Amino acid sequence: MGLFSRSNSGSKNTKNSKSDWKIIDSSAVLEEIKEQSKRHKILIFKHSTRCGVSSMALNRLERQWQATSTEKPQRYFLDLLQYRNLSDEIAFIFSVSHQSPQALLIKNGKCVFHASHSMIDLADFI
Repeated sequence: MGLFSRSNSGSKNTKNSKSDWKIIDSSAVLEEIKEQSKRHKILIFKHSTRCGVSSMALNRLERQWQATSTEKPQRYFLDLLQYRNLSDEIAFIFSVSHQSPQALLIKNGKCVFHASHSMIDLADFI
């Protein structure tokens, strides 16, 4: 079992995490993100599961998430190795260059901020 697993409700959530990541596994989810971003901020994290830098960025973001009581955006996770085509689609839809790891803040259907590698800091996304 990987970082993510199915819960009893059928939605995919993080294993051993109190806060939920929604999984990006189709173009339909990207459309959902665009629509939801009209009501609240969305954080997309693009992760390469074979990359140590990406794992460190994800772990840092998770620690910051748990330590922050401020209202946070809804989180979405993309496994780059499994869904590289969706990463390319994200780059096109939100007009950003592909990076890994990469975090994007989506608001009103547009990417309003993005960061990669060690520049990913939760404070920039809340």
